[in-house]
Amino acid sequence: MSKQKPSIPKGTRDFGPAEMAKRHFILDTIKKVYQKYGYAPIETPAMENLSVLQGKYGDEGDQLLFKILNSGDFLSKTQESDLKDSKLLQPKISEKGLRYDLTVPFARYVVMNQHNLSFPFKRYQIQPVWRADRPQKGRYREFYQCDADAIGTDSMLCEAEIVLMIQEVFKLLQTKKPDSLEYAIKINNRKILSGIVEVMGAAGKETDFAVAIDKLDKIGEEKVKEELIERGFEQSAIDTLSPLFSLSGSNKDQLAFLKDFLSNSELGQKGLAELNEVFDILDSFGANVPELELDVTLARGLSYYTGAIFEVKPQNVKMGSICGGGRYDGLTDTFGLPDVSGVGISFGVDRIYDVLDELELYPENSESSTQVLIVSFDDESWKYSLKVLQRLRNANIKAELYPEPVKLKKQMKYANDKQIPYVILVGSEEVKTGQLTFKNMQDGTQDNLNLDSILKHF
Repeated sequence: MSKQKPSIPKGTRDFGPAEMAKRHFILDTIKKVYQKYGYAPIETPAMENLSVLQGKYGDEGDQLLFKILNSGDFLSKTQESDLKDSKLLQPKISEKGLRYDLTVPFARYVVMNQHNLSFPFKRYQIQPVWRADRPQKGRYREFYQCDADAIGTDSMLCEAEIVLMIQEVFKLLQTKKPDSLEYAIKINNRKILSGIVEVMGAAGKETDFAVAIDKLDKIGEEKVKEELIERGFEQSAIDTLSPLFSLSGSNKDQLAFLKDFLSNSELGQKGLAELNEVFDILDSFGANVPELELDVTLARGLSYYTGAIFEVKPQNVKMGSICGGGRYDGLTDTFGLPDVSGVGISFGVDRIYDVLDELELYPENSESSTQVLIVSFDDESWKYSLKVLQRLRNANIKAELYPEPVKLKKQMKYANDKQIPYVILVGSEEVKTGQLTFKNMQDGTQDNLNLDSILKHF
């Protein structure tokens, strides 16, 4: 058999122990904040029926679904004519796909388990998702999402708490160097966007408008206007948008302008009222969120959003959005459960990982899980070390014994390579006296201590 050079699919990554320690720092931080705000964990399968996934993300999203071929002779149900039309072929050879996000599977879960859940139901979910996208910096084909959703309530308290959770997560991720990550929490409301489309005289073209305007920060104002023309908007309608592209000032100033701009749109006014309520609740909390910015051009491409939408972007690192979400009112409708409103947020772990790496924000001790290594000099001291090891572990100290009493240099190199902060050296003298050599690997100091004294260091 010829040797094969190992590789992994484009847009995926391996993570070794050092990387996983950093990832767990991110995941554990987010998880603790979610739990603090009353969210409980669930998990759903990696694959879903395509009937669940398709039609929920808009045309562009549907094209990025990874589809799974049916097992067995998957071509047996097809005819030659099917090969000429992919729309006819696909349902016959593929019935399942990898999940594109965690929100649609969550909506499916809620409908299937509605009689066992207490509403409003608040869940968090931390699992990988897959998108057949073109890989580039910060964009992967397999990546983790950390979602929190509250479903079964239309209270704007949920939106306000999402803002507070975002702020708290990013504060906790910067404990090593406070305020070194500059970021903005962008907020808007899809009803406001629908109101803008009404003012443009293009009612019914909300989706086309949202898809185009969502690309503003990537392609710029002129290209967005060109795309709107391509999508059938009149030049006179596009000219109406001009004041919005240059809209600035405080959140209060922008809301006041929009109230006048959307005066003839009932739906737009409702969106403004919802945003005002979010800001009022945050004021009642006594919260200071200088990162929160109203951005009337924020659209978020996913078609299921119906109310408030959020996006977080770093300001001092070149990276796309690292967090996003919004309110959706009709997502469970397609699964047979109407009139259930939900709102959620998702942290992009893989992008946050890269941002923290670039800014060197990981805590010093994130590299190693082992706190102390026991180094032995001979067979007798190795056997004695087993009892020491057991005492350490019984005290919930993460400890290792080097598997064999090889040369001291090799064992100490192992401790250095794994960045283990402490080493206990055990030789014949230590076995005889019970006084163990306890070395601090960071500053090089060492003491002869009994095991009880060593335990007090942790």
